[in-house]
Amino acid sequence: MNKIDWARKLGSRKFWAMVADFVMGLYVYVGGSSDRATQLAGIICAFGGVVAYILAEAITDAAYAGKHEEIEE
Repeated sequence: MNKIDWARKLGSRKFWAMVADFVMGLYVYVGGSSDRATQLAGIICAFGGVVAYILAEAITDAAYAGKHEEIEE
C-alpha cells in the first residue's frame, strides 16, 4: 500500500489552488456572493503559501542538519 506524503501535498501550490477552487465553488453554490468567494480564495491561497514556505524551510533545515551530523562524526 502506498503511503501519502502529506508534507509534500500540503506544500503543493496545486493542492492549495484546488482547495481554494473547491471552497469558492461551494460558497457560491450555497448562495454566497462571488466577491466574497474571491476573498476567501485569496485567504486560502495565502495560507497555502505560508504552509508551503514553512514545510520547505523545515525540509531544508533537516537536510542541513543531516549533512552537518555526518561531517562531525
